[in-house]
Amino acid sequence: MRILETKPLFAWDCLDDSPNLKTIKDFLATIPDEKLLASLRAWRGRGRNDYPVHTLWGVVILTSALRHPSIEACLAELRRNEGLRRLIGIESESKVPKAWNVSRFLEVLGREPHRSLLKETFNEMVRRLGTVVTDLGRQTAGDSAALSARCAPEEKGGQMQDDLPVPSGGRKEYTDEAGVVTHVVEWFGYKFHLLVDVRHEVVLSYAISSTKTGDNEVLPALVKQAQANLPAGRIRTVAYDKAADTEDVHRFLSGRTISPIIQNRSLWQEEWERMLPGHDGTSNVVYDESGTVYCYDKVSEPPVRHRMSYIGHEPQRKTIKYRCPARHEGWSCPSEKRCNAGKAYGKTVRVKREVDLRRFPPIPRATKQFERLYKGRTAVERVNARIKVFWGADDGNLVGALRFHAFLGTVMVVHLAFATLLASVPRVDGTLGRMRLSPIAEALRKRWAG
Repeated sequence: MRILETKPLFAWDCLDDSPNLKTIKDFLATIPDEKLLASLRAWRGRGRNDYPVHTLWGVVILTSALRHPSIEACLAELRRNEGLRRLIGIESESKVPKAWNVSRFLEVLGREPHRSLLKETFNEMVRRLGTVVTDLGRQTAGDSAALSARCAPEEKGGQMQDDLPVPSGGRKEYTDEAGVVTHVVEWFGYKFHLLVDVRHEVVLSYAISSTKTGDNEVLPALVKQAQANLPAGRIRTVAYDKAADTEDVHRFLSGRTISPIIQNRSLWQEEWERMLPGHDGTSNVVYDESGTVYCYDKVSEPPVRHRMSYIGHEPQRKTIKYRCPARHEGWSCPSEKRCNAGKAYGKTVRVKREVDLRRFPPIPRATKQFERLYKGRTAVERVNARIKVFWGADDGNLVGALRFHAFLGTVMVVHLAFATLLASVPRVDGTLGRMRLSPIAEALRKRWAG
């Protein structure tokens, strides 16, 4: 794998379509799977060991890492590729497991305690990256996606397997600005929730839920998992679409000193604006449904509305500060004498966030900072595409909740293993082909070697 020094730390466009054996060996070395494999070996006990646990685990990992459309395709490559076989401990072609052996292994991997240990492997890899990459998780974004799956025969009646939800039908409607439904997406399977780093496009936490579960119900758990994986105070913002615009979500993020970058839902049917709390009918300060604060020039006829200038968030006071737009932006207003008489900075308004956490976030929606941070949600779409298309999480070939959760957890481990590999490989320095390790790459290699 050759990556130019000018490329980003996580250069996802540099992943090889056909990685060589050296890259695959380094990839496998980055996965801290010792506890998981020990648990699986203890579960097997003294039973038959025709196909060792580490071999079956290697097949599942390589199926996603090498972008095979099915487990059968990965097994076929292992039969003809001796070097690849030896990387996961298979000595000969006759020792390559059968497809049903891997399928049964996936069902075991999806049960407790192995499923929790699989997720702990993911969490450990996030913690390793978060310690070395000092800005990982600072700006985050979340979203959910539809994943196809099939029910096992015992799940046809809706019976849960090992406390896991069974696949079910999902439906999502897309509307235009007028609220008219433009198109509908239907699927059968699960909802997949992600919280990713906006800059590096690395997944920080994930969850799998029923298609009936709302995004706002899952977001607090995603944030808690990501905060547990990162140094304290690392997460500063969370960008999400209107699905997370609820009072509970805003209260939760406020309690954890995280700024929500969430578009608001339109709920006002007839009102265009309201008087700001604490102001009477003689005041000229109002706000709209998205929480944007305006002042009226009542001297002009008819009165003219101006958006007040956002000055900043005051955490100690738990207020948002606005000032006269004319004074702040340097233009003339007919209401200058009425509003700004005897005031050096002009009319100043402080809005208490506790009045309405949904409409008065620390970073108001009508600011360039909010627009810039909200664009970070495109990072989730790119990560979703890699997970669903590049690593095959949305193939719909898996039957049963246990196999699905096990395979998707493996895909997430593959994602972080490639992220670790991209950040730790030597970079091409200059035109003469010299290679060197960056300080981050050296730190990552020491951590996984230890």
